Amino acid sequence: ATNRTDLVPSSRYRREETSSLLPSCNFRVSGELETTVCCEAKMREDNHNAQPERKSTPRGFSLIELLIVIAVILIIAAIAIPNFIRSKMRANETAAAENIRTISTAEVVYSTTYGVGFSPTLISLAGDPTTPSPSQAGLIDSVLGSGTRTGYQYSFNVVVTDPSGNVVAYSVTADPVSPGLTGDRHFYSDQTDVIRSNVTNPATASDSPIQ
Repeated sequence: ATNRTDLVPSSRYRREETSSLLPSCNFRVSGELETTVCCEAKMREDNHNAQPERKSTPRGFSLIELLIVIAVILIIAAIAIPNFIRSKMRANETAAAENIRTISTAEVVYSTTYGVGFSPTLISLAGDPTTPSPSQAGLIDSVLGSGTRTGYQYSFNVVVTDPSGNVVAYSVTADPVSPGLTGDRHFYSDQTDVIRSNVTNPATASDSPIQ
C-alpha cells in the first residue's frame, strides 16, 4: 500500500511556496498542517510608505512675529520722521533767505529801470517778462510774487513815499506758514539789502543780520 504521507507535499515545500507569495507573513506550525498568519499591520505600514509624501503647507507669520515687525517699524519711524522734518525746515529756511535776497535785488533793478522808486507791491515785480512794465516787471516768478513759497509767507510793505507817491523805503518779511513744521526762523529785509533773522518772533530792522 502506498503511504499517504508521500502524497502530501512536504512542510518545507509548502512553506517555501507560501513564503514566496506572502514575504511579509509569519507561520505557525501544528502537527502536519500549517496555517499562515498575515501581518496586517506590517502590510498597512508598507502600503502607507508606498504612498507619495505630501508637501508641507508653508507656515505663515505668527502674531508675535507680526507685533515684533510692527514695533521695529514704529521705532524706525520715530527716529526718521523728526529728522526728516528738521531737514525740511532747514531747507525751507535757506530757500526763504534766498527768496528775500531775490526780492531785494529785483527792487534795485526795478528802481533803476523805471525811475519811479521801488515797486508799490510784490506782485508788481512779477508778471510777464516779455512785455515788462512798472505794474508787471517780470523780475521774479509768479509763485514768489503771489507771496507764498516753500513753506513761507512773504509780506511787502511800503514804508516811505516821496511827494510824487514814489516808494523810497520798503520792508519785506518772510515768516513760516506753520512754525515748527515748515520753518523756525523769521526773515526781514528793506532797501538797505541787509537780511536779518529772528528765531522766535517776526524779524525787524533791529534784529541781527544773517551770516
